[in-house]
Amino acid sequence: MRTVLQRVKQASVTVEEKVVSKIDHGFLVLLGIEDEDTQEDINWLCRKITRLRVFSDDDDAMNLSIKDVDGAILVVSQFTLHASTKKGNRPSFIKAAKPNIAVHLYEKFIQQLEKELNKKVQLGVFGAMMDVALINDGPVTITMDSKNKE
Repeated sequence: MRTVLQRVKQASVTVEEKVVSKIDHGFLVLLGIEDEDTQEDINWLCRKITRLRVFSDDDDAMNLSIKDVDGAILVVSQFTLHASTKKGNRPSFIKAAKPNIAVHLYEKFIQQLEKELNKKVQLGVFGAMMDVALINDGPVTITMDSKNKE
């Protein structure tokens, strides 16, 4: 699993000109899933996301987690995070999980993230064409890959 995690002042998802989800202060999580992902990948990422200390404390140091600041999370599935650009100019998405596999792992990811966060998260629409809007806070943008735990 791969994520692009963005600390945001606000973020929203619009589908067919209708806002389907919106958050204020928190994280926008773009989530890419591959066939080999397991519950272990889900657990690792959810723990990291909810414990990552990238929110400012009273001294303006990044010392607080999303839980510490009672922030919100918006998760958007994005198979293009597994694009391979090694050959030519057209990306290959062969590593991205097929929708019937990805949707199951996506739902498990959401359940685990809500468990770790102790509250509901907002969602995009799996498989839909979405307009994602955000105001990046900082900007703070972090990529994580459960197969390459750096």
